[in-house]
Amino acid sequence: MLLSGSEIVVACLKEQNVDTVFGYPGGAILNIYDALYKHRDDLRHILTSHEQGASHAADGYARATGKVGVCLATSGPGATNLVTGIATAYMDSIPMVAITANVILPLLGKDSFQEIDIAGITMPITKHNFIVKDVSILAETIKKAFRIAKSGRPGPVLVDITKDVTAAMYDYEPAKPYEEPHYNRFSDNDIDIAVSLIEKSKKPYIYLGGGAILSEASEEVKEFAKLINAPVCDTLMAKGAFDGRDDLYTGMIGMHGTKTSNLGVSQCDLLIALGARFSDRVVGNASKFASHATLLHIDIDAAEINKNIKSGASIVGDLKDILQALNQRITQKENTEWIQHIMDLKQKFPLKYRKNKLTCPYIIETIDRVTNGEAIISTDVGQHQMWAAQFYKYTKPRTFLTSGGLGTMGYGLGACIGAKVGQPDKICINIAGDGCFRMNMNELATASRYQIPIIQVVINNHVLGMVRQWQTLYYDQRYSSTVLNDQVDFVKVAEGLGCEAIRVTKMEEVEPALKKALSLNRPVLLDCIIEEDDKVFPMVSPGAPINEAFDEEDLANR
Repeated sequence: MLLSGSEIVVACLKEQNVDTVFGYPGGAILNIYDALYKHRDDLRHILTSHEQGASHAADGYARATGKVGVCLATSGPGATNLVTGIATAYMDSIPMVAITANVILPLLGKDSFQEIDIAGITMPITKHNFIVKDVSILAETIKKAFRIAKSGRPGPVLVDITKDVTAAMYDYEPAKPYEEPHYNRFSDNDIDIAVSLIEKSKKPYIYLGGGAILSEASEEVKEFAKLINAPVCDTLMAKGAFDGRDDLYTGMIGMHGTKTSNLGVSQCDLLIALGARFSDRVVGNASKFASHATLLHIDIDAAEINKNIKSGASIVGDLKDILQALNQRITQKENTEWIQHIMDLKQKFPLKYRKNKLTCPYIIETIDRVTNGEAIISTDVGQHQMWAAQFYKYTKPRTFLTSGGLGTMGYGLGACIGAKVGQPDKICINIAGDGCFRMNMNELATASRYQIPIIQVVINNHVLGMVRQWQTLYYDQRYSSTVLNDQVDFVKVAEGLGCEAIRVTKMEEVEPALKKALSLNRPVLLDCIIEEDDKVFPMVSPGAPINEAFDEEDLANR
């Protein structure tokens, strides 16, 4: 059938089973928005307050649903406003397609109004990108973008289309979406080596990364952990891949991981890394990381093997398939003494916080209790992010959305909106520090415009909490540009943007405020006032081995 380029874009989105796109219009992309208007009954468009909000919403939609998220922006500043969101998705391997429009082909390369080489800008932060200058390749390019975004190790793909291509006519042939087969390079010999290492091990430890969620391997991980009877730690990206209430779970690993996980990994004889990339925040001093262990590294991306930490053995392929193969071969193990040792560490080193005042851990534990651990939690970056990872017990995958790799302040609210749009039956709560919330708080207007019933919890300590924590510990309390002692009133801001708002200043106010927010079925902000000098513990100093994690008590005894 003969369609315009813009109609082809919409037809391809529908062909890929896209039901929602997030974006912001402008001159270069007007033809596509005109086509969206004609198809508004079967392809929902969410107009965000800023293009960055659109990219974070598409990212949150993808993380919460497992589908490819889609965002749109016009040329020039519209396209560049997507960059932080694209980079966020790239660092965390999130499948996303960003569609931008550019000036007409004769004006490319002439410093035209709102012209930018967005393909060049995003080359280092996309899995692949395209610029379409010919309508005859438009449909195949968009289809290819979706295949690339979701195949193998997922990631964002950018498609930039010149405006004249969006207006040109071409024959479009509908087709079913191509299902990429699982990408596996592993052999029977790889499985044999892994089984042998597991059978010989007396002190195995499982280290989960985000690949466990991306490969939908949660059930296989559980079966594997029970078969080899090994304790399980996780990264930020893996929260919910293993039940946070299971006895074998020991909490997060790394800079703000539990002492049990950090000590256990440092003492184990076999560390089994499942879909993890050994980031600096996990390993600390790389030369001393898991120094008593053989490393078995399983990952879909061969480039991750031996990149940061040298492995003793590795398997490259889809984690779900590999675990299914391993689970068929492994015989039940006991490891009784090792498990008892880990249980003793858990009892000796529980996560702690002061319980005589309003704190972020108390707020998060209350959210966990009131929602029965069933909510989707998004966060921004900083102290509140670490507390949300520590004190909410994630029992299912795709329920913790956070910027792990890039550490993007302002990520959470857009992501929460995207998650709620993708999972309307789930409670969706964004937890943000006051510093992060300022970055993209305008997206409350998006939530109120569409009456998307999210809950925005602001952990308001009137400082940039994590930066202040580092200034306290490592910069002799020189609080340079981290005190936010201005007159901003988040309750009034939220109300001005069309949302309900409740201020919380006491412990006994948290639960009633949260229950009221849940009952209103509309966007609500909770402004929770806590003290400025609460700190996240345990902590590992930069460059130190992770077994040197310290807490408040350790600091007092130094």
